[in-house]
Amino acid sequence: MKKGLLKFLKVGVPIGIGVALIWISLSKMGPDARAALWKNIKTADPFWIGVSLLLGFVSHFIRAYRWKYLLEPLGCQPRLGNSFMAVMVAYVANLGIPRSGEVLRAVTISRYEKVRFEQAFGTIISERVADLILLIIVVATAFGLQSGNLLNYFESQNVNPLWAVAAIAFGFIGLIVGIRIIKHSKNRWIQRLNTFLTGILEGTKSILNMKNKSAFIFQTLLIWVFYILMFWVIKFAVPNMNETPWGTIMVAFVAGSFSMSTTNGGLGIFPYPLIIGAVFAFSGIPQEQGEAYGWVIWGSQTVLNIIIGGASFLLLPIFNAKK
Repeated sequence: MKKGLLKFLKVGVPIGIGVALIWISLSKMGPDARAALWKNIKTADPFWIGVSLLLGFVSHFIRAYRWKYLLEPLGCQPRLGNSFMAVMVAYVANLGIPRSGEVLRAVTISRYEKVRFEQAFGTIISERVADLILLIIVVATAFGLQSGNLLNYFESQNVNPLWAVAAIAFGFIGLIVGIRIIKHSKNRWIQRLNTFLTGILEGTKSILNMKNKSAFIFQTLLIWVFYILMFWVIKFAVPNMNETPWGTIMVAFVAGSFSMSTTNGGLGIFPYPLIIGAVFAFSGIPQEQGEAYGWVIWGSQTVLNIIIGGASFLLLPIFNAKK
């Protein structure tokens, strides 16, 4: 009973907060602004939404294909169908509990392919490290394009960006100290944890043993190019957004990326549509247009992931029936 309640709170509370924040935001809008928001969503061009969905689908496919480069050094030759469906199942899981999809993805591939869970999970960590490097590059690019406006905003809010750098450095030092404690502890439970983490490390090191590093790097770049493009083309779908500057689009993309990675698939304490709307409002774009942009890109991609991810749940046992 307690476990069920705890699980419900972990999933339900963030989603509930996200829904409440969205309701508060909408209630603060005047009737005209709410009508304009709904109109912008309803009149969004389906052609460009379709283009965005296609770009998103291709990025997921490339991610599934790229995974094989990390699994091969572990002696695993996964079928592309299993890799792709495991990726899509993970996206659906993240809608419930943030980052739980990575665990489910490793469980799925270890069930249907010859690789241990902790090794598969290690390859996903390596993958995320590569993605983090690309995200940092994207953030730096966005900051460079909007550096003047962002610095003025930080100054007006008495925010020192160096505190973020210090927090990251402190966290990194804490991680190193924690690893050393686990590695040298004689406690039985900590030793079991060390064994588990060693398996994850084996999977993580697969990125160093890849035969096709250049292909992995190229496909990582390609994934993020498709991510940015699927976000960018929505400017042609939402009315009166086609003249939005590239720099503003990039900052909104970065903010949306953090929303997706820290919430239940964009619906949590930092709701994706509201974050996108706030970034555009910061650049002088009306709130109803900015939030419509966020609703269109988030809603369409979420529906795509739910449909394909849900189908993957059903198809995985059928696809692997002979095995």
